[in-house]
Amino acid sequence: TRYFVDHRKVRVVGGQGGGGGHSFYSEPRKIFGGPDGGNGGDGGHVILKADQQMKSLASVLPFYQGFRGERGGSKNCYGANGAYVYVKVPVGTLVKEDGKVVADLTQHGEEYVAAYGGAGGKGNRFFLSNENRAPTLFTPGEPGQERVLHLELKTTAHAGLVGFPNAGKSSLLRAISRAKPAVAAYPFTTLNPHVGIVHYQDYEQVAVADIPGLIKGAHQNRGLGMAFLRHIERCRFLLYVVDLSVSQPWIQLQDLKYELEQYKKGLSERPCVVIGNKIDVAQSRINLPLLKEQIDDRVIALSALTGDNLEELLLHLRELYDAYVKTEQSRGQSPIKW
Repeated sequence: TRYFVDHRKVRVVGGQGGGGGHSFYSEPRKIFGGPDGGNGGDGGHVILKADQQMKSLASVLPFYQGFRGERGGSKNCYGANGAYVYVKVPVGTLVKEDGKVVADLTQHGEEYVAAYGGAGGKGNRFFLSNENRAPTLFTPGEPGQERVLHLELKTTAHAGLVGFPNAGKSSLLRAISRAKPAVAAYPFTTLNPHVGIVHYQDYEQVAVADIPGLIKGAHQNRGLGMAFLRHIERCRFLLYVVDLSVSQPWIQLQDLKYELEQYKKGLSERPCVVIGNKIDVAQSRINLPLLKEQIDDRVIALSALTGDNLEELLLHLRELYDAYVKTEQSRGQSPIKW
């Protein structure tokens, strides 16, 4: 099983600078040629680079070190700089140090220097002066910068499935995509976010994230709380999944919007659609007209189990995606593509 990893603690160390050279020019019939030790090369940086091919932090190792710079040579030859080490991370990765955000990699190809390499040492040629015509002094390379960083991934899916445990989010994601989240008849079956891709005939792809179930007080870190509310933060539109078979399903929707609003102001006002799941249950058909009376948002009644009315959801999902693409292009920004 390949697990979705959205947290990593990484120690990064820049490469050590190369030492300065120590030599004197020597050639037949040229005595006292003077010092000719070159400077050492700089150490290589460790650089985090956002890559849209990466979808999880699972491949990020706990330790990275830049390459060492080469030592300065004779005949005033400088040492080569150490090679950079590039660490690929998913788009949407937050970089934190001591609890503070130091970088937010939201665009493909965006880079952040996590640790700078050390400066190269000075060769004895550098210390040549009128007072000292034959310096023997040279300096070693400086050590690279060392830091401990916390990488935190906020999923940049187009749509987020938001609902209470056992509302049928995982079953719905299985029905509309090839993702295979676990499905079982107990709460909190889903402990990690899953992203499924919905394919359309014109080759457009819409990413839908199955966010683990929220409970009342999630914004106070109850249940799975903050660990998964942050994944909803980056979704461009929301799919509220409510269980139509329970009494007064509109209360679920009110509670969900309240939790989102308490976590981040304006989050519950994003473009959305309400999905009334489990329409194949008799009680759901009674509750459906009552739900439509209570709320203003569009309601799509379906059954993830039997596949009833999935087509309407897929068509509306594409409408939401097209609206998002137009909005981003009107702002002069490029929409996220999967």
